Amino acid sequence: MTENKSYTYKDAGVDIDAGEALVDRIKPMAASTKRPGADADLGGFGGLFDLKAAGYEDPILVAATDGVGTKLKVALEAGIHDTVGIDLVAMCVNDLVVQGAEPLLFLDYMATGHLDVDQMADVVSGIAEGCRQSGSVLIGGETAEMPGMYKGNDYDLAGFSVGAAERGTLLDGSKVSEGDVLLGLASSGIHSNGYSLVRRIIEDKGYKYSDPAPFASGKTVGEAFLAPTKIYVKSCLKAVKTGHVKALSHITGGGFLENVPRVMPKDTVAEIDSSIWELPAIFNFLREEGNIDTREMARTFNCGMGMVLVVSSDKAEEVSALLSSEGEDVYNLGTIKAGAGKPICRVSGGAGTWGSDVDWVSET
Repeated sequence: MTENKSYTYKDAGVDIDAGEALVDRIKPMAASTKRPGADADLGGFGGLFDLKAAGYEDPILVAATDGVGTKLKVALEAGIHDTVGIDLVAMCVNDLVVQGAEPLLFLDYMATGHLDVDQMADVVSGIAEGCRQSGSVLIGGETAEMPGMYKGNDYDLAGFSVGAAERGTLLDGSKVSEGDVLLGLASSGIHSNGYSLVRRIIEDKGYKYSDPAPFASGKTVGEAFLAPTKIYVKSCLKAVKTGHVKALSHITGGGFLENVPRVMPKDTVAEIDSSIWELPAIFNFLREEGNIDTREMARTFNCGMGMVLVVSSDKAEEVSALLSSEGEDVYNLGTIKAGAGKPICRVSGGAGTWGSDVDWVSET
């Protein structure tokens, strides 16, 4: 043992100077997300937001939190870090908009074993881009360097989003009824769910993330699987403001079978026809390489649809046209039927482009 050694925090693996350098790098990124209600000035002990300045009179606050999961392992192995921040924001703000709330502010938490300023700055650049896409202000965050808790440059992310809606305007699915139409909005890829299965297939089949993607021309496997989660906030908020949207469902882990029933009242069944759309190539690759059956696909991945809206049949065409004008690829997936007891989702696959010979149904 060395006697009288003078220890520093850096000796223990925590570099305060690197932390300060990161803050300096990300301040302009945060500033680019400024919006009415907050100026995105980092550095204080807490972020402030003025709801009145944002135009609200009698608001209800809605909060959501989420992470990116093991998609981060793909980012680390591929050496691509500027898109997972978009995923982080998307997973939170898409959960707010399904309740009819406008995302207002966002905070992030980043933890790593060793603070690599360039790597973390890339992550924050994605977070700032996600905030701009969703109209949120990046109001604050925390970066923790924790050697011993994480190995090397491994890192984890958590996001926190707060939104608002005027009292009486929130969506709760209670108005969903028989005959309503289910409109699906195309996803941008895998989004941020199912990556433990993705990574297992990639590893077991001998692919490297630097290999050319056999299902995506001009992209590596890593680039294809790191396509960021689509943010549906602006298009869906415009649809909600028409007053014609009865419910929204963000298709995350659990797919259609678990997520659509979450926004339906009892005694209803969501009937979805898989012949309406073609399974995107990235999902077909996973299905074939992993020999995954259709029900497992349907409850693990979004399978090409990242958001589902429920609207009355007489307004479906109008809402679909609005969403299309906002750049969404819209599909009429099916209808709401009468059921008995617990709400369920039934996806018929017999006539589909990727279905099986039997229906797959939510657990009853």
